[in-house]
Amino acid sequence: MWPRIKSILSKLLIILSLVAFLILGESHFTAQPAWAEIRQIEEAPGQLLYQSQHSLRDQGGYSWQVVLFKQVKDATVTGVNLRLVGFPGVAEFSHPKPLQIKIETGEIFTAEDEFADKSPAPNVGQYDFKSVLLKLPMNQRIVLLVPIADDQTIALQIPPSIILEWQTLAQN
Repeated sequence: MWPRIKSILSKLLIILSLVAFLILGESHFTAQPAWAEIRQIEEAPGQLLYQSQHSLRDQGGYSWQVVLFKQVKDATVTGVNLRLVGFPGVAEFSHPKPLQIKIETGEIFTAEDEFADKSPAPNVGQYDFKSVLLKLPMNQRIVLLVPIADDQTIALQIPPSIILEWQTLAQN
């Protein structure tokens, strides 16, 4: 009798383990949707700010905040800017050098430095992205070549999903 109970218990344990594995492991087997988060902030009556914010790492492993934002005043777009914020003490922007945007074909676009005269902090850069944004391919990654002190650059790779989010923000 004991061997029969032992056999039933071991089969039950196997079935329960399999069910638990399927329930808990299901999220690893299915593709999770990517949610774009475009925030809308009312800065003042008739003045809206739309922004897309991401945290990305450079080739050295340092984290950067990458924020694309569009300002709208009385239904008129007043600016589309890309703000880059590096870790304090790690990177210092070289103002007034433009940001270079390299696409996979090798073509390079430039975005003018908005903080050419005065930056709020050495690790913060902001660039006029309005003319560049719609030229970027939606299905390829791009590389931002960030000008930093001592005539060096830091490369930030931007995946196609973020570019698509940026273009959605710019067109809405």
